Amino acid sequence: MSNMNGSPAISEVPRLEDKTIQPIPLNERHGKARDLFTIWFGSNIMIMTIVTGGLATTVFGLDLVSALVGIILGNLIGAVFMALHSAQGPQLGVAQMIQTRGQFGSYGALLIVFIVVIMYAGFFAANLVFGGEAMAAVNPGISVDAGIVIIGVVSVIATIFGYRIIHAYAKFLSIVAGLALVLAFIWILLVNGLPAGLLQQGDFNWVGFMGTISVSALWQLAYAPYVSDYSRYLPQGTGSRSAFWASYSGCVLGTLFPMVLGAVVGSVALSLSGDPAGMDIVGDLGVQLQPLTVVIIGIFCLGVAASNAMNLYCGVLCSLTVGQTFKPDWMPKAKTRSVAAVLLFALAVSVALFARDNFILFYTNFLSFLMYVLVPWTAINLVDYYLLRHGDYRVEDFFRRDGGVYGRFNWAAIGCYIAGALIQLPFSATAVFTGPFAAAMGGVDLSWIVGLVVVAPLYYFVARASQKPRMSEETAPAPPKKLVGDPA
Repeated sequence: MSNMNGSPAISEVPRLEDKTIQPIPLNERHGKARDLFTIWFGSNIMIMTIVTGGLATTVFGLDLVSALVGIILGNLIGAVFMALHSAQGPQLGVAQMIQTRGQFGSYGALLIVFIVVIMYAGFFAANLVFGGEAMAAVNPGISVDAGIVIIGVVSVIATIFGYRIIHAYAKFLSIVAGLALVLAFIWILLVNGLPAGLLQQGDFNWVGFMGTISVSALWQLAYAPYVSDYSRYLPQGTGSRSAFWASYSGCVLGTLFPMVLGAVVGSVALSLSGDPAGMDIVGDLGVQLQPLTVVIIGIFCLGVAASNAMNLYCGVLCSLTVGQTFKPDWMPKAKTRSVAAVLLFALAVSVALFARDNFILFYTNFLSFLMYVLVPWTAINLVDYYLLRHGDYRVEDFFRRDGGVYGRFNWAAIGCYIAGALIQLPFSATAVFTGPFAAAMGGVDLSWIVGLVVVAPLYYFVARASQKPRMSEETAPAPPKKLVGDPA
């Protein structure tokens, strides 16, 4: 159906989203690029962002100035990659992991999809633990376990309703959580005041500084596998530049200030106690916000539920992508998404309840793992989309068992991905393993930088050499076939 100008008429998208991994028809595209600002700004103002920023002055032992510089650099750098992925959504209209079949092939992409499902479950569990601890801190009548379950249930409900409700929730949080964040800064900095000698607390060290940059950059990079899931409903004419800047500014601002708050809270707590082993960012934040603790941390807990709804929603899309790989004609709808959401929720809650007593150690090791597996994927995806194919893909071939022009396995991409993961090992420094180059530099971890610098040009030249014979086939008109998900 078209309007007088011949362009597709925009129909009302159901409030209970009925789409999952299928392409979004043009007549169901809606929204503005500015919607990408609010979803990434509002959803990042939460407890786990604050805890992550607190790692700089507690776990990494940095002085406050060095911590703030590391947090700023990491977010500014990492968000570039996140926003470049976001700009792909309006052009292709499919979830990010479906689009990954265009680089790795229909079966080759399964490796990445499995890793991403693990990532979503891990972040979901981490959010549950920190959110549960926050709820228990502000309300002694609620145990940590009960808080974990409450936040998880709210996240499941939002996931069942889908795209529209998650965007609406983030818009609400952009205002409410944004004001709570401003109030927290005013209370800690101006009302309570900073203790004397705060700037002498901690010191600069390269291990901690690079660790802070890495953790901050990874926060942004971790959105890359699903960021276009939240831009795929935008009209196809939405400019890549406007989608990029809306996503970039929203995610940087929404992440940067909570992380700065965490670094300040950690530094203040250390200056008062002097015992890094006893640091509890959530508890220390509650102490420093008295008597506003219940209100402010309660609002930050709303952000935990929003972020977890996004993690669960995209984890479900990835899980359905795995199933559709083996049954190409299967196009799951809302009911299937609901069942998958409950199953993933049960898995993540089990992890959260089991590991919550030593969760900071689990979380820092989990972040290190993500760095090694996400960096080569993001390099391959962005090089393929922007430098090799310039956003021109056959979307219908993403849903074929044989992968269409992209095949079942793209060994060029798979080989570069494995090479990218391996090349990082000598430069990595974790609690489990420290590579020889990292050890020679005193434990400074440069693995993700090396991964990006090596994989991007490697894939570019390998892919050009391997794809040249097929370029004419890919640019030829597609066979007359109805696009999956188009209206009848």
